Amino acid sequence: MQKSIENLLRQALDALPEDIVPHDARPPGIEVERTRDPAHGDFASNLALRLAKAARRNPRALAADLVAAMPAHPAVAKVEIAGAGFVNFFLHDSAHHAAIARVLTESRAFGRSRIGAGRSVLLEFVSANPTGPLHVGHGRHAAYGATLGNLLEAVGYRVAREYYVNDAGRQMEILAVSTWLRYLELCGERFAFPANGYRGDYIGDIATALRAGIGDGLKRSAFDVFEQLPADEAQGGDKDAYIDALIARARTLIGAADLRRVLDFALAGILADIQEDLRDFGVQFDRWFSERGLEEDGSIARALAELEKSGHAYRKDGALWFRSTAFGDEKDRVMVRENGVKTYFASDIAYVFDKLGRGFVQLLYVWGADHHGYIARLRAGLIALGGPADCFEVRLVQFVSLYRGGEKAQMSTRSGEFVTLRDLRKEVGNDAARLFYVMRSNDQHLDFDLELAASRTNENPVYYIQYAHARVTSVLRQLRERGLKHDEQRGLERLERLVEPQEIALIRRLSLYPETVEQAALQRAPHTLVHYLRDLANDFHTNYSAHQILVDDAGLRDARVVLARAAQIVLRNGLELLGVSAPETM
Repeated sequence: MQKSIENLLRQALDALPEDIVPHDARPPGIEVERTRDPAHGDFASNLALRLAKAARRNPRALAADLVAAMPAHPAVAKVEIAGAGFVNFFLHDSAHHAAIARVLTESRAFGRSRIGAGRSVLLEFVSANPTGPLHVGHGRHAAYGATLGNLLEAVGYRVAREYYVNDAGRQMEILAVSTWLRYLELCGERFAFPANGYRGDYIGDIATALRAGIGDGLKRSAFDVFEQLPADEAQGGDKDAYIDALIARARTLIGAADLRRVLDFALAGILADIQEDLRDFGVQFDRWFSERGLEEDGSIARALAELEKSGHAYRKDGALWFRSTAFGDEKDRVMVRENGVKTYFASDIAYVFDKLGRGFVQLLYVWGADHHGYIARLRAGLIALGGPADCFEVRLVQFVSLYRGGEKAQMSTRSGEFVTLRDLRKEVGNDAARLFYVMRSNDQHLDFDLELAASRTNENPVYYIQYAHARVTSVLRQLRERGLKHDEQRGLERLERLVEPQEIALIRRLSLYPETVEQAALQRAPHTLVHYLRDLANDFHTNYSAHQILVDDAGLRDARVVLARAAQIVLRNGLELLGVSAPETM
C-alpha cells in the first residue's frame, strides 16, 4: 500500500502546472511513511514541505494543491492536511481486511516479494580464521549474515552464501607450530609454551589425535627445538620474533612437507568443527572458499598482473604496491613485500577479482568493526579491477559482550580464554541465540544477557513471541475439543465485526508485515523484524487477554479465529526468516 500512496502523490505532482512547481524542483523520489499515531492516519508524506522553498509557496497551500490534483483510490478513505503541510492518508477498513485475506491465502508466501528481481548477491559472512573454535562474537556474525541472506531471498534476490577460509599466511604457520609443540609435550618433552602460540585446549586435542595417527615420528628434543632462539616475551624479548624463529626451526627440524602435514591436520580438524558448529546453529553456506587456493591456482598472480597492466600497481624498493590513493584511499598499499612474500591484501584483491569474474551484481561483505580500515582499500581494488563501485557493500558488526552473573567474559582465541558459540548455544538454545544476536542493529555494541536469554518470562522476547504462536495452536485445539465448527470464508466476510480497539490494532499490525520485511532487507536491518514481531506478539497477547476468541456467536467467532490464524502465520513467517523455531506448544 505504501507504493500505491507514493504513486498517488507522483500522479498529483505530475498533474501540477509548471507555475506551481517547476519541473526541475520535482524530486526523483517521494517519501511516504507509516504514521505512529492512528489519529494521523495510516500513511503520511512531507512532500509539500520539501517542495515549498523551491516552489516559493506556503507548504500548506502546496499540500492543498497536491490533494486537489490527486486521483481517487478505492483503498483510501480520506486525505487530510496536517501541521505545517503534512499530507495524511486514512485507509478504509476494507484495505486492512484485505491484508488478512492475503495472509490466509498466501500463507508462507505472505510478506515475500520480487523487488530484488532475481539480481544476484554474493554474501560473505563469518569467515573467522580457522585457528580455533567459533566464539560468541563470531556467533553474532553468523546470525546476522544468515538472517540477512534469508531477508534478501524473501524480497526476490538470488543469494549465494560464502565463507572465506583464511587458510594461508603467518597465522597458519603459528597454528602448525603450536600444534607440533603440543605434540612434543605428549611425546614427553618439557618446555615453556611460546607467548604468541595458540594456547587453547583444542590445540592439545588436535595434537593428541595427530600423535594417535603418526606415533612419535615427528618427535624432536626440546633442546634441539629451542637452542639459541631469541628471547620470548617472558624473558623481555619480542614474542613475534620468537614465534617466527620457532616456525623456522620447526621447518628445519622436520622439513617443510611434514610441517605442512601438521598444519593440514590441524586445519582440517578446526574447519570441520566450525562447519559442524554453524550447521547446528542453522547457518549454511553454498561455498567454502580457500584463500590458499587463490595462490595455488594462480588467481593472485593474475590479479596482480592485471593491476600492473592497467597501471594501478608499481614497484618501489623491491616491493609491489597498489596505487590505492588514486581511488580515495589514504595511502598506497603493499601487495608483495621486498622479500617476495605476498600480503593479506594481495589475497583480498584476488578474491575480489574472482568474485567479479563470477558475475555477481552485488558483493556484500559482513565484517567485524575492527576491519573498518579495510573498506576503502578493498573498494579501491575493486574499481581498479573494473568493478562498479556501487556493487561493493560492507556491513560492519560490532562486538559482543557476554555477561554471566554480572561478570564480563573475556574472549581471545590465541590465549584460549574465550566462550565458544557451542557453549552459548548449549546454555540458552539456538532460538534465543539467533534472536538475541540480531535484536540490536549490527552497528551497535551488543551486551548479551545470558540470564534473560535463558528465562521463560515475558521479558524474554524469544519466549514472548513464540508463546503468541503457541497460544493460537491452543485456541485451535480448544475449538476442535469443544466440537465447534469454523468457517474461514465466513470469518473473512465478517471481519467488519472486529471493532474492538485491540482487534483493530492487531489487524493494522499484520498489514505492516510485507513492508517490514522489505525494509529489513533493503536497509540490511534484521533488528527491525525482531521489533515488529515483538510488537505483533504484544498486540496478540493484549487482544487475547481482552476478548474471548471462542464466543458463542458463530460469525464473530469465525472472524476472531481468522484473525488469530493470520497472526500465527505472520509470526511463523517472521521467525523462520530469523532462523528461530515456531513451536506449537510451550
